[in-house]
Amino acid sequence: MSKRRKQHRATGAETQKPKTRDVFVPRPFSGLPNEADWVAMRELLPSATAPLRLKAEYAEQVDDREITLATVLPLAWPAMSRTDGRVFVAMQRQFQSGDASRDVAASLLAALASEPGQPVAVPARPGPGPRLQDLIDNDALEVSIHDTFDFWLADDADTDDPQIRASMERANASIYPSQRVETADAAYWCQTPERSHLRVVLPDDEDTALAALARLRAAEALTLMPDSKFAGMFRTGGLLVPVWDLPSGASAKECEAPLAELVERYAEVKAASEPLSSAERRARDGLVGRQLTLR
Repeated sequence: MSKRRKQHRATGAETQKPKTRDVFVPRPFSGLPNEADWVAMRELLPSATAPLRLKAEYAEQVDDREITLATVLPLAWPAMSRTDGRVFVAMQRQFQSGDASRDVAASLLAALASEPGQPVAVPARPGPGPRLQDLIDNDALEVSIHDTFDFWLADDADTDDPQIRASMERANASIYPSQRVETADAAYWCQTPERSHLRVVLPDDEDTALAALARLRAAEALTLMPDSKFAGMFRTGGLLVPVWDLPSGASAKECEAPLAELVERYAEVKAASEPLSSAERRARDGLVGRQLTLR
């Protein structure tokens, strides 16, 4: 190989852009208030919002723009800057890295830097930078569940436009009814076309939650109410989400008392310090066998 060609190849290597290494964060919302609700907004709720407040060092850089966290935005946009100045940032987005917290934080910063009413440019892979834990100053995440996606539109939006109206009708038709069950953190009832379900995001680390569920399963104490069925669980955001199929016609209100009793049983077995028995280990293996991982 000639000296000139070697020099050319070396120069080309030096001018290439460095690749961003994607690091997977298994529990991306740990350290945020109501961690389980952040996971619920990302994975469980079809249409929900929550107000966000920035830490002082970031708030002083923007002009008091109202910030709203949303489950999803039109066309799976990562963020939206409405003409009225309100900023919306989505928990669900088309492109994701290994750190969901960094993804949403990058979307939020891009929206705050954009002009109201203009498209928000967000990188598919945000790379190093602040995470939500660095930006957010909320004491709690106050989740509001909606029956429609009308919150996407500003008050002065042209809802008579046939394209806008058709798009909203399609989006609203995809929503299934959901309600919070107040007797547990991040517990949500939902009604699908087939039947109703109760899904609870457990706030404990996976090993602790799995051991407690295994103890309940072995003691045949994992049933929620008569004619209900423990359907299994999935893991997402580093947390476990057990799911119960409910009897026909069971409402969110009817789940409150049975869930409160189940929460008490869960707390009791979670505090146990002795190793799992052979029956409890078998129950744990059975639970893992029916577990679905979402990323």
